[in-house]
Amino acid sequence: MTSRMTYAALGSSFAAGPGIAPLVDTNAARSGRNYPSLLAAALGAELVDLTVSGATIATILDEPQVTLTGVEFPPQVDGIPAAADLVTVTAGGNDLRYAGSLLTTAWNRVEPDGPMADVLTADYGTTIPAPTSADVDRTAAGLARVVDEVRRRAPRARVVLVDYLTVIGPRTEPAPGIPFTPEEIMALRAVQEALEAACALAADRTGADLVAVSRVSRTHALGAPEPWLQPFTRNLARTAASFHPNAAGMAAVAAEVGKALRHGDPTRPVGLGDVGR
Repeated sequence: MTSRMTYAALGSSFAAGPGIAPLVDTNAARSGRNYPSLLAAALGAELVDLTVSGATIATILDEPQVTLTGVEFPPQVDGIPAAADLVTVTAGGNDLRYAGSLLTTAWNRVEPDGPMADVLTADYGTTIPAPTSADVDRTAAGLARVVDEVRRRAPRARVVLVDYLTVIGPRTEPAPGIPFTPEEIMALRAVQEALEAACALAADRTGADLVAVSRVSRTHALGAPEPWLQPFTRNLARTAASFHPNAAGMAAVAAEVGKALRHGDPTRPVGLGDVGR
């Protein structure tokens, strides 16, 4: 009789799954239908889900994270089982102010004098960042440190970097639920491209596997007929989940990671139900 695989998931909101029912940890804004949960079920693995919305590379590695509910989470790597067989990492977006810039820009467009715009602007500023090559390199270096630390703590684990679903696609344009100007869309796309580059660079430097879900989701971005993302909402209880993966998006990510684990080829079409067969 073989023992079950142990799978640990690290990451920020694009892994945790805010806004997707059921929330299994409201303090972490973590869904029971996020991609780690779906992947673990498909693999028949025991899941240690350490993902926390709002996480940065620092709070994954060596700093505690205090969430909006006031609860403190220890560095995520502290929870990795030494016997882990698989560890996925989805991080770097908050280091490049990706999700924060999306939400701040949207609120400044729809209600510039409102309290949400004020709060977000205080945290993220009034302009969309323009990442430099140094920013990409710094983020990649941080992700590489995460990979190295995972390997130190769980020597037999396969480490997989999973990048971010594409939010701003090639055909994304201003529309209801997409409250950006064409210029803002271009600037946000540049941040997205920097994040993709950082993840790819980290994988190249460390030899970790990379599942580039950004590539397979180009046609499921904001404004697509079948988006894998939640639209912008002014509902204050749900607005933080705006522009994050929806249930279909999480299922797609789980399928892509499972495909890579099974075949080592993220371009070969294999359904989530086939993972682990």
